[in-house]
Amino acid sequence: MTIHRRNPGRTAMLKIQKLKDTIFAVNEQLSKAKKAGAFSSLIAAKSIPRNLHCLAMRLMEERIAQSDRYVDPPNPPPELEDPKLYHYAIFSDNVLAASVVVNSAARNAREPWKHVFHIVTDRMNLGAMQVMFRMKNYSGAHIEVKAVEDYKFLNSSYVPVLRQLESANLQRFYFENKLENATKDTTNMKFRNPKYLSMLNHLRFYLPEMYPKLHRILFLDDDVVVQRDLTGLWKFDMDGKVNGAVETCFGSFHRYAQYMNFSHPLIKEKFNPKACGWAYGMNFFDLDAWRKEKCTEQYHYWQNLNENRTLWKLGTLPPGLITFYSTTKPLDKSWHVLGLGYNPSISMEEINNAAVVHFNGNMKPWLDIAMNQFRHLWTKYVDYNMEFVRQCNFAA
Repeated sequence: MTIHRRNPGRTAMLKIQKLKDTIFAVNEQLSKAKKAGAFSSLIAAKSIPRNLHCLAMRLMEERIAQSDRYVDPPNPPPELEDPKLYHYAIFSDNVLAASVVVNSAARNAREPWKHVFHIVTDRMNLGAMQVMFRMKNYSGAHIEVKAVEDYKFLNSSYVPVLRQLESANLQRFYFENKLENATKDTTNMKFRNPKYLSMLNHLRFYLPEMYPKLHRILFLDDDVVVQRDLTGLWKFDMDGKVNGAVETCFGSFHRYAQYMNFSHPLIKEKFNPKACGWAYGMNFFDLDAWRKEKCTEQYHYWQNLNENRTLWKLGTLPPGLITFYSTTKPLDKSWHVLGLGYNPSISMEEINNAAVVHFNGNMKPWLDIAMNQFRHLWTKYVDYNMEFVRQCNFAA
């Protein structure tokens, strides 16, 4: 009689292999679920909520019904070009977000009548913006509302990005915003969005030409809230630098190497991969130094070289890092605290000490997916007394 003995070593190996296969399969499912979740979050973040759409429509209806009331004066007020005043640039197609930026800055200014806000939107949202900023007195601040199309020099023969965006391949890249595309290229997923086709996203590189009589200007994103008087920035010694910004690097994070392709010889030759990155969202620009350094020409040079997108990732931060390389003056971090749209662990002490808080990330304060512990910082500057805001069911 033959006795078959089991090989315990072989049995253990089979169990280990089966366990490895199971772990691999679970990791694959988890990876797919994460990508699908990130894609869903992206769609939620970039979609226009019903109440925001409602507000824009209500304001537009008012603009049409009361057209005479909202016509611009034939001669713009001299304050709009007065270099002695404090000037801000806000580029947005979100009427409520833009109003929060202006309202928060004006309410926290010691002398709001000395502050001038230059708001640029697209032609489709111009009427709504005009009504929003005419219906309320923002503590006496001066407000200009224009459409990007009003700046005739911004055309494809002058602006490399506009010329590149006419490319069928690039438009296909942006508009084919499908799950399978996102899962193929997760690194650039957040940039696969039609908002990057908007000239509003690239206006920040043309500030000296848009405001030729100004010497300095503060650029604010539309997802920020101003919490204290900002006039100290105009007294800040820029040391001949162009861009005053808060640096974002810590350890090896947010260094130039993360934003640019240092395997490309041009990038490798010109830039230090360990150079510290900085944030867009609150940037103080010395326009005289900008003109002297010919920064827009530098931007055009590099943007033309990047037509095939081999030098850097998509978006406006990488070309900004390139354009203002060695011409950026670091600001104290209390001027600009970031991450309220993605980082729940920011301390309230840090937030309360900040001049500007920035809801960068997908969880914008006007969306249902916003983080509740930070939302009140934004909603306190929403005008819930405005008739159209109430009609569109914005909850305080």
